[in-house]
Amino acid sequence: MKEKGEARQALRVALISVHGLIRGKEPELGRDPDTGGQTLYVVELARALGECTDVQRVDLFTQRVEDPALSPDYARREEILSDHVRIIRLDLGLERYTRKEQLWDYLDIFADNMVSYLQENSLNPDVLHAHYADAGYVGVRVARQLGLPLVFTGHSLGRIKRRRLLASGSKTEEIEKRYNMVRRIEAEEETLAAADLVIASTANEITEQYERYDLYQPESMRVVPPGTDLRRFYPPKKSVSREKITSEVDRFLREPEKPIVLAISRPDERKNISTLVKAYGGSTKLQSVANLVVVAGNRDDIDRMDSAAARVLTDLLLEIDRQNLYGSVAYPKHHSSDDVPTLYRLAAERGGVFVNPALTEPFGLTLLEAAASGLPIVATEDGGPQDILGNCRNGILIDPLDPKAITTALLTLLLDKPKYKQMVRNGLQGVREHYSWQAHVKKYISQLRPLLECVAPRPRPKFKRRPMLYHDRAIFSDLDQNLLGDLDSLVEFNRIVKENRQCATFGIATGRDLQSALKVIRRHGIPQPDVLITSVGTAIHYSPEMEPDTAWRNHIDHLWTPSAIRRALRDVPGLELQEDSKISRFKLSYYIDPEVAPDHEEIASLLRQNDQTVNTFLSFGQYLDIVPVRASKGAALRWFAEAWDIPLEQILAAGGSGTDEDMMRGNTLAVVVANRHEEELSDLADIDSIYYAKKGHAAGIVEAIDHYDFFIGCRIPSPQ
Repeated sequence: MKEKGEARQALRVALISVHGLIRGKEPELGRDPDTGGQTLYVVELARALGECTDVQRVDLFTQRVEDPALSPDYARREEILSDHVRIIRLDLGLERYTRKEQLWDYLDIFADNMVSYLQENSLNPDVLHAHYADAGYVGVRVARQLGLPLVFTGHSLGRIKRRRLLASGSKTEEIEKRYNMVRRIEAEEETLAAADLVIASTANEITEQYERYDLYQPESMRVVPPGTDLRRFYPPKKSVSREKITSEVDRFLREPEKPIVLAISRPDERKNISTLVKAYGGSTKLQSVANLVVVAGNRDDIDRMDSAAARVLTDLLLEIDRQNLYGSVAYPKHHSSDDVPTLYRLAAERGGVFVNPALTEPFGLTLLEAAASGLPIVATEDGGPQDILGNCRNGILIDPLDPKAITTALLTLLLDKPKYKQMVRNGLQGVREHYSWQAHVKKYISQLRPLLECVAPRPRPKFKRRPMLYHDRAIFSDLDQNLLGDLDSLVEFNRIVKENRQCATFGIATGRDLQSALKVIRRHGIPQPDVLITSVGTAIHYSPEMEPDTAWRNHIDHLWTPSAIRRALRDVPGLELQEDSKISRFKLSYYIDPEVAPDHEEIASLLRQNDQTVNTFLSFGQYLDIVPVRASKGAALRWFAEAWDIPLEQILAAGGSGTDEDMMRGNTLAVVVANRHEEELSDLADIDSIYYAKKGHAAGIVEAIDHYDFFIGCRIPSPQ
């Protein structure tokens, strides 16, 4: 505890925002569905934190993209934003820019690269803050490996998005194919289970959106509304009629002096632009009162755009043509980030209204920008706008699927001048009072401080490491499913391991306990492993005396309450606790009858609902293992790699069951042997970096050693 009057240590914050295009200058907002309000928010949050005296350093981690179609800015590994703030770009293992729905198989690589970067540069952040589901997936793995507190902001939640897409007529199969929704929602559930703090933008987001998740824990959720930059967004002080973007808008319009109904968003079907155009086209009165200006990102050739964005813009143009709205609707092709404040001021200067008809809006930064620029707003009733309008009292909420409701709200504001002026005044005052960046940062830091006071220092290994100090690579394999199925090929594998033991560590990762594993190893003449990971990653032992890693044991003893798990599963049909010999301090094991028991995901969900933050593994459809949330074979392997200073890129992991999957994701070299191709490791089939051997068992591992030229350059490095 700090003494009274003692200065508190300035915070070191690591922000994670993986997808989209992030840079400090001229953000390309609306360039595609992945580059919207979130990318702007994380940069502005980083800058605002960097200006606070309570913050020492802010590092914003995002993906590095080398793509000839993009600015080289996104390929820079580091971008300095201020003396205390920078953007750090890490490789994902992709050759081109890829939409977020296709990033899932590469996020383990990002997580491994982030851990390596933090360690190699001696960075010790006090807290990780992950933004969106993909960054949450990364944040969970980095936080577990480094023992750091994790903060999560969802921005947009998969369960809510799926519900609204279904309501708008999309089919389940289409949603899954386009959005990879199952993996996204599972990542959100996992992140909520692991996060020490969840920051939401509005109270509605907590009660109406996060509440739909299995791990709904309102006690760990806090509302911290984002800020808006009042230096950029302000009411018109002089005419903007001579600005270039004004000319771009006016060239579409027969009567450009009329009030403007302004919509600014990405070309994303969730933004529901087509319904807005239908509402406008269906009302001759609204057309006579105002022009419609739709700014939906930037485009050159629609045919070359992302298919989802192209579909939105094509529907927009078809609707304009169908209702013959030429001369009343403007839809400029290009705008810069500097044009956005001008567009708001242009609409305010002409007595217009800003409209956000999105199917769902987690928060709504554009609403704050519009209000700060002197515009009343019409906004979706789903999500954050409820809080914004509740605080600012500057507009009308509408059902985004009801064109008549949109029309009525717009006409109400446009035709009632006293009401219009009052809404403008309310908005300007409300934004200053509730949504400045200074207010945001003050509240944000007040929520972080309690987390840091509860975090114990991460335990470190204390055992001697001399026997393997200079090994520069390692092979890890499952025991039963890989090494024992073909004894002839095991002889060859054993020979290779023995010949290279001077520079290569040999490890086994198994679900067996220590005694059972050693018994099998000796019976089959397998060389004693240098590292033996047992009981599904809950224990690590080192040769020659199989010394236990007590630091690992202390690390995983986090939120682990096996008695509560037993109570939660006591009455679940089809589950039977295994014999005491199969259960250990950090592992509960059940037999599962698939004909009677709920499926794996339902069991995991039940545990979350009972506040049990754990990892669950199903093997061969009949064995269920439950271990602490920080424990798994992959997590144990990475703990070893860090302790013994062996790069993950020089570790060959051969898995045999579903419990091995996270050993094989990320930066490790990996092989799935032929006898496992069609079984539990089939989820890895879409990962290009994993080698699928033509041979089974140990012969498949030998084949992978040849494929990767694994022992080329195998050496004993000289001491530094």
